Amino acid sequence: MTHTLQLKETHCMRFAMASSINIKNGLLTTKNSLHIKIPYPTFKQRPTEIKCSRALTTGQHNEQFCIDIVRKRDYEGFLCALLFPEAVRRSALALRAFNVELAQIKDSVSQKTIGLMRMQFWKSAVENIYRDNHPAQPISAELWRAVRKHTLTRRWMLRIISEREKDLEDKAYRNLQELEDYGENTQSSLLYLLLETLGVKNVHADHAASHIGKARRRKVYLPMDICMLHGASQEDFIRGSRDQNVRDVIYDIASQAHVHLQHARSFSENVPHAAMPAFLQTVVLEDYLQRVRKADFDVFHPSLQKRNPVLPLQLYLRSWRKIYSFV
Repeated sequence: MTHTLQLKETHCMRFAMASSINIKNGLLTTKNSLHIKIPYPTFKQRPTEIKCSRALTTGQHNEQFCIDIVRKRDYEGFLCALLFPEAVRRSALALRAFNVELAQIKDSVSQKTIGLMRMQFWKSAVENIYRDNHPAQPISAELWRAVRKHTLTRRWMLRIISEREKDLEDKAYRNLQELEDYGENTQSSLLYLLLETLGVKNVHADHAASHIGKARRRKVYLPMDICMLHGASQEDFIRGSRDQNVRDVIYDIASQAHVHLQHARSFSENVPHAAMPAFLQTVVLEDYLQRVRKADFDVFHPSLQKRNPVLPLQLYLRSWRKIYSFV
């Protein structure tokens, strides 16, 4: 099964492979280095042909750029994207690259002003995409292609940007509701876009996406009310405390995430099979919550700092069975 995933990844990036046969200066060159002299007429390449060739090269570069950034910054999301149908896989990777790019702004800038400037760049980029202005930036160019192909909703993209922009304030979340609103505006919005690439318009799928987005967090955010309830502080987490009160905070957050996954699971019978690739992220969520529980809710346990080596197999099996929840 694992070999199958590797084949899918290779298939996804087949554009990167060099052609096995090249013609240059009248020579036919194969992989076996066989050189055969053949008549080769001289002709001038038309400007339109040159333009098409360059456009193809640029498109390949843009696609590879998105693949690389998602694989590096969102490995689980990368694995999920590989299991999308081939016809929409490139668009799914573009959307995940867009999400990763926005998510890493906060951690990559030293001043809030610089972060706001980068957010404004992306707002302008999205607006230009919907004005059908072909952008030069690789991720923007891939988004432009995805929007043209799938008629994606602009509101979801702008909502992700706006919520990431608010997060630059670096204010603590007062309660779980604020934390869930953040998940709805970022992760759920991404899922809505992925559903659109799959051609899915279904209210049950939208409800499931909403709950999954609220449950999924790439970082452990700490609502102030829960920390105060258990007498834990942000400093406890910064210094990696493994005390019981810190574990109690994680238990409450993980329990709420589990509740949202249960709600998402309750819609599974009414969700179209075509939507399943967008919801494979639940496999990652369920796996992490199980590992946290086994570690007695100690998020600093060494076992949680490593990737699950069988996760690719779990994702493939769930994709093959066309389900997004444990049954």
